[in-house]
Amino acid sequence: MHDSNSNSTPDSTSPERNPPNLRAQIDAFIAEAAFDLASLRLAELWRRDPASGTASFVTSRLDDLRDKLRDKMRDKLALTPFKLAILRSFTVEPIVPLLRSEAFAHGIDLEVHVGDFNTYVQDMLDSQSSLYRFAPHAVVLAVRTEQVAPELWRDFADLAPEAAQQAAERVVRGYEQWIGAFRKRSQSALIVHSLERPSSPSLGVLDGQSEAGQSGLIRQINRELGRIAAGFHGVYALDYDALVARHGSEHWHDERKWLTARLPIAAGYLLEMAREWMRFMVPLSGRTAKVLVVDLDNTLWGGVIGEDGLAGIKVGPEYPGAAYQGLHRALVDLSRKGILLAVCSKNNLADAMEALEKHPGMLVRAKHFAAMRINWIDKAQNLREIAQELNVGIDALAFMDDNRFEREQVRAALPEVTVIDLPKNPLEYAAAIRNCAAFERLTLSDEDRQRTEIYAAQKQRSGAEQTFQSKEDFFRFLEQEAELEPVTNLTLARVAQLTQKTNQFNLTTRRYTEPQIAEMTKQPGWHVFSIRLRDRFGDHGLVGVAIAHDVGEQCEVDTFLLSCRVIGRTVESALLAHLAESAAQRGRKRLEGWYLPTKKNAPARDFYQQHGFEWQVTNCEGSLWTLDLTSCTLRCPDWIKLKVSDGVKTAEGNPGGKN
Repeated sequence: MHDSNSNSTPDSTSPERNPPNLRAQIDAFIAEAAFDLASLRLAELWRRDPASGTASFVTSRLDDLRDKLRDKMRDKLALTPFKLAILRSFTVEPIVPLLRSEAFAHGIDLEVHVGDFNTYVQDMLDSQSSLYRFAPHAVVLAVRTEQVAPELWRDFADLAPEAAQQAAERVVRGYEQWIGAFRKRSQSALIVHSLERPSSPSLGVLDGQSEAGQSGLIRQINRELGRIAAGFHGVYALDYDALVARHGSEHWHDERKWLTARLPIAAGYLLEMAREWMRFMVPLSGRTAKVLVVDLDNTLWGGVIGEDGLAGIKVGPEYPGAAYQGLHRALVDLSRKGILLAVCSKNNLADAMEALEKHPGMLVRAKHFAAMRINWIDKAQNLREIAQELNVGIDALAFMDDNRFEREQVRAALPEVTVIDLPKNPLEYAAAIRNCAAFERLTLSDEDRQRTEIYAAQKQRSGAEQTFQSKEDFFRFLEQEAELEPVTNLTLARVAQLTQKTNQFNLTTRRYTEPQIAEMTKQPGWHVFSIRLRDRFGDHGLVGVAIAHDVGEQCEVDTFLLSCRVIGRTVESALLAHLAESAAQRGRKRLEGWYLPTKKNAPARDFYQQHGFEWQVTNCEGSLWTLDLTSCTLRCPDWIKLKVSDGVKTAEGNPGGKN
């Protein structure tokens, strides 16, 4: 169901945009209680016709599905719940159906709270406001320059330089106060719009001659907003000024709508505003793609290598080959954000490898790809194999192919895959990748930067494993060293990232933001640990997280997870052994943990039982397991050298300069 559309908007009357009877099919499926099919058709309808009228239909049918499925809707349709609050100084209500539809296409069941018009300051300062009662996962603060800095927007030509500078400083102080108050009252993510500069400054071209001009002072405010956001965990800057510039200020605005309905954005660009918010919500909800799988012919280069030969394909610095080099640069940028690249192509292996390795115009080579399937097998099957090789879920894959037939086949066989609809013009391929919300990241860890190298080392490990007759001998050969420590200022972002992205070996699948984890470390009786792993082939980085809290005589495991790339290396046993030992040292008599099953965490199902825990109870959410610490001792596997660092400063107070 997860799709990524290009920004092209064909005529809404075309057959492609309005497939025959699609709406009727959706209603029929809902009436027949075929809710999964109705969901797939809703996503298809939105993909083909992302417009306001379609959004009204999609959201109304989503509400119908919710009424019929009630609490089972999210599980039945594999949707991630997400609550968003919007604080605003302009009308946003027409954007909400578009936003909910776009979120649904990304696998998110979005609930939206819109604050009252221009009450954003009161909402943030009042701990009893509707904002905090709503308890959102994220908040958007969308304020126009005209409202927050009226003297800089309307009256700049009448201001003395000192008064103009003071006005800018007043705005910055206001934001600092509001954001600080918000962070004291909530651990939700906060997305702050930057201020827009006027397209026609009051003093014309003279304005551009000094940073003390109208545009320069607004740029100064925006730089300060970036500084303020960087000083708080979970506060992010949305460059609204750049968003307007990308689409053109004269096109973006609708002055008549602003004056009559306080809606400054032209109808044709409301969806672009929704999509910009989605670029934050997708990573916050954990619905990102970890791997981009690309086709070759007419995708990575122009032409067909098997027919045109090495000299005949189009890729290079001049048109038309430059379009494909633009895509290559976008792919390299993705890899720098920790997104793995893979190839899935129907081709002769020797021809494809010759192009990848020898064509002078190629900016990406075989070394950039963590997995390859170059054969004549069905692409859906190849995608399954790529996911298995990289040890990720099918839903972690994104797929791009110029051939619409191949895309639709993958959609039908693997609806969990994010399928990217490439535009017809190869010059727009790079933008289709850069605009895909599934590739957005809000933080970047060392593990992200090194992910391609980490998976290359993993290939070496897999090859070495085949030469051993027993797993124990292989584990000893690896010479594994694990380092366990409390969460620190440096590891907080990675720990939060793992809680948001880890699905397979995750016993409770509870998602936490950086502020929430930082707040846990301040609470008495709460313990947040991370574990790193390295071996003779290289450093895996930070791969596991355990969160526990003491309640009376027992220690309750809130979160226990491990990165998919080290599942089965017995690191989980080392981490659990430390949890049990540290709990016993604090005087706890029992270690207690829940296994809450999801569609993806079956690898963790028997974990507690395999480590001597006794089953206590099973309810509609999961099963509870307990270990008697007075009579049972868990030991770290003897092939893992475990270093425990207990004296590291935890993320309390003002970690890393952030609040």
